Amino acid sequence: MTRGRKVGIWAGIIAATAGGLAVGLLVRRHKPIKPLILEGAVIRRASQADKELPLSDVEVTATDGLVVASGRSDSSGFFKLALPISRRPDAPVTLNFRRPGYLPLELPVTGGARLYVAKMIPTAQQHAASLRGPQVTVSNISVRYTMKTTTAVNVGSAVKTFQVVNTGNVPCQYEEPCSPDGRWKAATGSVSLDAGEGNVFRSARVSCIAGPCPFTKITPQRLPSDVRALKVTAYDWSDTATFLVEAEIFHPMENDEVRKSYPVIFGRVLDFTLPASAEGVCIEADVGGAAIVFPLGPDPVLPWAECHDRVIQNETQVYRCELAPGYRF
Repeated sequence: MTRGRKVGIWAGIIAATAGGLAVGLLVRRHKPIKPLILEGAVIRRASQADKELPLSDVEVTATDGLVVASGRSDSSGFFKLALPISRRPDAPVTLNFRRPGYLPLELPVTGGARLYVAKMIPTAQQHAASLRGPQVTVSNISVRYTMKTTTAVNVGSAVKTFQVVNTGNVPCQYEEPCSPDGRWKAATGSVSLDAGEGNVFRSARVSCIAGPCPFTKITPQRLPSDVRALKVTAYDWSDTATFLVEAEIFHPMENDEVRKSYPVIFGRVLDFTLPASAEGVCIEADVGGAAIVFPLGPDPVLPWAECHDRVIQNETQVYRCELAPGYRF
């Protein structure tokens, strides 16, 4: 190999390596910047932890001087913002919180994964408004609701016998049905029961009561419950056998069961939770000495409080009501 050819080969290798490095640098240089995710909770600042209540509908904005993301806190006080990927990764970010009746709040964002808790301070005017003038007392508060419950009344029983006619000791010769080991000719028989319109069977059982019972098999081995119709089949690979089917008949009835619960009160706020299936929710309270029932519809509204509801895990309904100015617990 000539010296010139060797130089050419090495030059090609170097050029290829340099090209690969250049591609790698380009890929690294153009690596996309992930958006900055900011999430946290907004609460009302108080001297005691059990009075730091979540604040809903707070206007939350995040800015780095160039781009802005905005949103509002939900009924639990939660907020989540995403600054666009066009922002500078090293730019400082500030969270701003605004809500009528509260002092504006700014929080610097230090970067990195973190949960931010914004504690807003009520304005002096809001605090004074809640205490201004005569105070109407709201007392003896309870929550009333209904739940669908099902009860079943025993309305009778079903008893029925049936036979499976067969001759024992007849070789199967591969003609189904056969005994479980395939040796003997078998026969089948079945019976069906109907509990009647609106009724169901419970505690159903079946047994062989006559004949060569050890050479029989019943299917299904475990009978279903709370069904209107039952069907039982028996296999017999010996002489004729007799079977007995018995079951209790129940009539299910759906009822509206009235239930009560009691809210928890912290300061000027009451909280309570209800199961997902609760219906007809009402608040019963003495307002100014008069006992009044306040229905809570899809949008809970009370004349003496501002209420919010939300749904959490297991579909539990969470309610929070804050007293309006001029009322006290």
